[in-house]
Amino acid sequence: MPPPSQLSIATLAVTRLLREEISYEKELINDKSKVVALENEIKEGKPDEDGNRDHMLKQLKQAVAETEKIFPHVRTRINEATAKLEEQIALAETNGATEEELDLARSALKKGLEAKAPGVA
Repeated sequence: MPPPSQLSIATLAVTRLLREEISYEKELINDKSKVVALENEIKEGKPDEDGNRDHMLKQLKQAVAETEKIFPHVRTRINEATAKLEEQIALAETNGATEEELDLARSALKKGLEAKAPGVA
């Protein structure tokens, strides 16, 4: 089996980074909802059976802050990978890549460019 082409590698990079960003978004949403729930428990004065609710809240807030810091880096990597994919598509079109490979690459490129659009998380 021949090694993957540069086009395939660039396509997979964009796809992987987009999945990574979605994963971080889900993690952020989940952690933020846990923070709200714990804050409500504290506000309502619910009993703290194991005595570590305040510590858990602190840890969750730290996790939220760290996850939020990741997004600019992931976004930069997506933008770079998308630009590289555009180059690889142009090269592959002139070098005769298969239509299937080009279709996959164009689809990944479209998703990468859509993610670049303002207002899209």
